[in-house]
Amino acid sequence: MFAAVCCAAPVGNAISAYVALKTGTQEDGGIAEGGSAADIPARMLTAYKKAVQQVGKYVPKCQGMRWPILAGIAKVESNHAIGRNIAAGGDIIPKIYGVLLNGSGAGGNTTVFPDTDNGRWDGTATGERAVGPFQFLPSTWESVGEDGNGDKTADPHNADDAALGAAVYLCGNGRDLSKRAQLRAAILQYNHSDAYVTNVLGWIDQYTAAAKDPDLKNVTGKVRTVIEAALSQRGVPYSWGGGNASGKSHGICCSPNGSSGTTIKGFDCSGLTQYAYARAGISLPRVAASQAGVGQRIPASLGTLALKPGDLVFFATAPGRDSTIYHVGIYLGSGQMVNAPRPGAVVRQDAVNTMSGYAGGARLL
Repeated sequence: MFAAVCCAAPVGNAISAYVALKTGTQEDGGIAEGGSAADIPARMLTAYKKAVQQVGKYVPKCQGMRWPILAGIAKVESNHAIGRNIAAGGDIIPKIYGVLLNGSGAGGNTTVFPDTDNGRWDGTATGERAVGPFQFLPSTWESVGEDGNGDKTADPHNADDAALGAAVYLCGNGRDLSKRAQLRAAILQYNHSDAYVTNVLGWIDQYTAAAKDPDLKNVTGKVRTVIEAALSQRGVPYSWGGGNASGKSHGICCSPNGSSGTTIKGFDCSGLTQYAYARAGISLPRVAASQAGVGQRIPASLGTLALKPGDLVFFATAPGRDSTIYHVGIYLGSGQMVNAPRPGAVVRQDAVNTMSGYAGGARLL
């Protein structure tokens, strides 16, 4: 069974405790096809980036804040306010309200939150409800709300203000959000739920990958089609035996280290290349070693400088013997490739030398 698929290398005070909106996330993740951060409205993305630039003024010791962190929170909380009108100044219409937190069980709430703002932000004096694209409780907004758009009002229904308030809250007294443990702690403080943290971290990882777009200005035609198709799947989980020309799929059991893809809908390395090349009308065999026999073979002896964007790039346990090829990626240029590396990882952009045993490439376009 191992030869049938491509294998990996040998080797508390919540801002929003409850959300009244469906997030609209894609099943099993993945950035919507079409470009970097394609599912984020441009005005919201501007708000996230602006907040990153401004947060140091309010939390000077904060380190590691970046727009994918804010995007991950907003994706889960409000799906980036998609479906609302976002004015040039950042005001969101109609306003976004969560369920009334009166312990009724609606939207999952079981705790009564007494009113703190007399309805100023949440539109009701009968209790509390989360508001805006980052779903702040009015009581929390009172302590972290800032004016992000310069109109002298800190409004949780404004994209710029809300993004800046979220950045301030996540930074705490000066967290280093480049450290995974501190990032996890910040998200857990935002909403005290392990499932919530896992969901948000997944989106942060996907947006982080999407932010690292390669320079494709000189790449055209079918080569561009292949590369963009592969890049569109960044953040999709690795699944042993998963993926085909039609897209991601559940995999099989089991990899040499015992990892099963049966419960994971995603791609392994050759499933990803099959999918990307199918978008350009090219059919590939299922396994990496067989894919090496398609197109113009580029010997490993020529080095990686012989590769061009869109080429398949191979790795073998015994370079020079194609029967030992265990891995394949899609070359992007500048020493980078789109890669579905191993169980437990996601489709991502990697350096070619991330994988061992470079075995040359193949040019199909």
